[in-house]
Amino acid sequence: MLLKKMALGLAAPVALLGLAGCATGFPAQVQRFQALPAPQGQTFIIQAADAENRGGLEFGRYAGLVRQHLIQQGFTEAGPGQGASLIVTLDYGVDNGRERIVSSPGFGYSGFYRPRFSRFGYFGGRRHPFYWGWHDPFWGDPFGHDVRSYTVYTSFLDMDIRRAGDGQAVFEGLAQAQSRTDDLPVLVPNLIEAMFTGFPGNNGERVRITVPDGPRAPRY
Repeated sequence: MLLKKMALGLAAPVALLGLAGCATGFPAQVQRFQALPAPQGQTFIIQAADAENRGGLEFGRYAGLVRQHLIQQGFTEAGPGQGASLIVTLDYGVDNGRERIVSSPGFGYSGFYRPRFSRFGYFGGRRHPFYWGWHDPFWGDPFGHDVRSYTVYTSFLDMDIRRAGDGQAVFEGLAQAQSRTDDLPVLVPNLIEAMFTGFPGNNGERVRITVPDGPRAPRY
């Protein structure tokens, strides 16, 4: 999926959301490319991009949420054994997190990100091809400021819709967010909600969407 490949390229600290304190709702960045025709009886099926997720209970929960949204849009789910005119493919995930260091001198704060690492080197995953060494100058604060840290995770939802007949893409969407949790059952429903806010959107747009506070909203 093209947009999935772009996902972590957009995950620089300033590229997504910034986490200066707690905000209201669940903020996400959504990019959509679409040539989706107006609903006129089209049927759909939903499948996982990762074959290991197909038939899984967790994926079934997320697929159920997407199903509800598509039906609300006017599309119809194909019944068992029926051919579908649209194939909806879902992918989702969360990275290993990056550590954010915040120094509070009493008149404001400054912060930066760095990947998580161990004494044996960087273990944050292939998405971040660098790490700080043991002599990281930022660990100590010579001015006596209050220094604290927490981990920030980047999550994504990738949704493609293609015509079953010829495989032509009619929708490609990517939703991303940064949060202080890596709990997918909390994150993915919020990303789905963001994806379908203003769906299908304008072709090529990238928008900031805030999902209102609710039982699914994580702290970030």
